[in-house]
Amino acid sequence: MRIATWNVNSIVPRLPRVLEFLERTAPDVLCLQELKNTTEKFPFAEVEALGYEVAAYGLGRWNGVAVVSRVGLADVVRGLPGEPSFEGAAEARAVGATCGGVRVWSVYVPNGREPDNPHYAYKLEWLESLRSLVSAEISSGPFAVLGDFNVAPTDADVWDIALFAESTHVTPAEREALARLRKLGLSDVFPRPLKYDHPFTYWDYRAGNFPNNKGMRIDLVYGNEAFTSAVTDSYVDRNMRKGKGPSDHAPIVVDLDL
Repeated sequence: MRIATWNVNSIVPRLPRVLEFLERTAPDVLCLQELKNTTEKFPFAEVEALGYEVAAYGLGRWNGVAVVSRVGLADVVRGLPGEPSFEGAAEARAVGATCGGVRVWSVYVPNGREPDNPHYAYKLEWLESLRSLVSAEISSGPFAVLGDFNVAPTDADVWDIALFAESTHVTPAEREALARLRKLGLSDVFPRPLKYDHPFTYWDYRAGNFPNNKGMRIDLVYGNEAFTSAVTDSYVDRNMRKGKGPSDHAPIVVDLDL
């Protein structure tokens, strides 16, 4: 089985690249984040024409997630039980589904903005809701949470940690939230880079950041033992960050012997 995750930074302008990825890489399951669209406006027809089913969850605005599968799509859940809202509004940041016997959650963790911003407290609350969800489902067989976590787990996951001293994504509280997830029985499926020594997954659009590898590893695959013990390969597909009109994130591809 091949499972991938990708923050596409708006599904409509990125649709040609998503379709190319589905045809070329042929994942059995693709988790998508940052759709920037409503559920109803997801391009179902184009994706389904390639033999996939889609569980999408979008409310417009700046989030939205989906699970795309060609190995079945069951027990779909949109949103985390008991998740917080931000400024009184719900946000579409998590969707779960069982695909070919594997339980996956596609997640788009809140950015946090700045440590003194209310969005940062919302981020930590949201991660705690994710922890409760993981605790409830982790023993259900092969299980993984995939997506844009907006947290770099270690200093090595940022191209220059000194530039992030006063920023989110690297604060102790955010990293502790990830550690609490792992303590439930999840492991980081660490991808091999296709270039350079460290597998970054995000590079800002500013000129030079991608070719100079000024990136971050904030897209993650966290799996339980039943999932990670079946992994045969994992890599960051940097090629999808190249060319015309890319997302600022690259997909992670995970192969499993299941």
